[in-house]
Amino acid sequence: MPSFPPPGAVTLCEINRNLVAVDALSDDRAKEAYGDVLGMVFSPIPFQPDVLPPIREPPAAEQPESSEKVPTASVTSTISEFFKRMIFPPQDPNLLHEFDTQKVSWNPHKHCLAFVSGKNQVTVHDFEHSDAKEPCILTSDHQINVKAVEWRPNSGKMIAVACKGGICLWSASYPGNVPFMKAGVTPSFSAFPRGSGGQWILVDVLRGSCAEQVSALCWKPDGRYLASASSNSPSFTIWDVSQGLGTPIRRGLSNISLVRWSPSGDYLLAAKFDGTFHFWETNTWTSELWSSSNGYVSGANWDPEGRVALLSFSNSTTLGSVHLSSKPPSLEAHLLPVELPEIASLIVSRGIEKLAWDASGERLALSFKDGNEMYRGLVAVYDVRRSPLISLSLVGFIRGPGEEAKPLAFAFHNKFKQGPLLSVCWSSGWCCTYPLILRSH
Repeated sequence: MPSFPPPGAVTLCEINRNLVAVDALSDDRAKEAYGDVLGMVFSPIPFQPDVLPPIREPPAAEQPESSEKVPTASVTSTISEFFKRMIFPPQDPNLLHEFDTQKVSWNPHKHCLAFVSGKNQVTVHDFEHSDAKEPCILTSDHQINVKAVEWRPNSGKMIAVACKGGICLWSASYPGNVPFMKAGVTPSFSAFPRGSGGQWILVDVLRGSCAEQVSALCWKPDGRYLASASSNSPSFTIWDVSQGLGTPIRRGLSNISLVRWSPSGDYLLAAKFDGTFHFWETNTWTSELWSSSNGYVSGANWDPEGRVALLSFSNSTTLGSVHLSSKPPSLEAHLLPVELPEIASLIVSRGIEKLAWDASGERLALSFKDGNEMYRGLVAVYDVRRSPLISLSLVGFIRGPGEEAKPLAFAFHNKFKQGPLLSVCWSSGWCCTYPLILRSH
């Protein structure tokens, strides 16, 4: 039976398919449940959710209800339907930009978490500094209306922040190892926790040709290039960060909701609000167009090998798995449905809001629209099997602290060696981290 946290309880961790719930979060409870196994405890981090922009849903389309359909793929889609989507994009796409922005990110080399904690700020908390009770707060006059944050993969010493008019690049500075700061950038600093002797420095602001709101970020796994996009623009930009140069790339007329590099860096997924999405191979930058009849892509993640992309759709409780059938740079692929029967029947949801897949491929977390009162505001956790095809088994649900808490954002730590590690920012003002401890680890 899937684990269900009773009303009033809060989830602490998973122990071999059992999601442990307690009456209140505390370091003592965490140490008792998993601290001795992991050698550390992940304390909740407070922030001010009332200064974050509200999550708004897109306007419901005025059309008769139809039976559930698997998102259909591809270049074989009806030509007239495709052009109708291009010529008549969805109404007011600005309402959609809060849905799948990367507001939580783990350092790839340390137990250090960054998350959007206010309209214009990012919080950085290092769990490895046991004396660091106060996290770092990154703020700057350049950093307005923050929508996404992501650590640079190769170094673990740089954070990219998507905001109004560009991308702020923050770099860690230590005595004797001061990063280069681009000329013309107004100095901004944030000290590390007491005793560590370092600080964060704003070293560059990447700006495009117009002052758009950047809403999506994704680093290429080698850390050289950074993909960015705006929910107000049909093009995405590939930045050579060391040179500060960006190359815009465009297909179609609809605005972009998300971008995702594959783990190998050979492919880039770019999804749009009209339900279309492109798979790009990044050697010659050619692409293959796909489309969905069940809304836009609300979440996407790659499997560890970069051969399968798992997608959620805004108006569907069925996921789609796109399987690349040949080696790069081939774009030959096929789409298969991945059913979530509990979301449709038990929870009675209208669609998936957010999706996160653990880098080991073993755990999937998702949040859903509406649902009946018993399940509203919970995060569902699934066990994933990938041989030969993707299949999911519901482990249970995570309930956050506070009354009627809802998940604002969540992400897995991609390099945690002791199993999946999920962090969730809740509307109640707490960012909580949940170890999902499995026998295999």
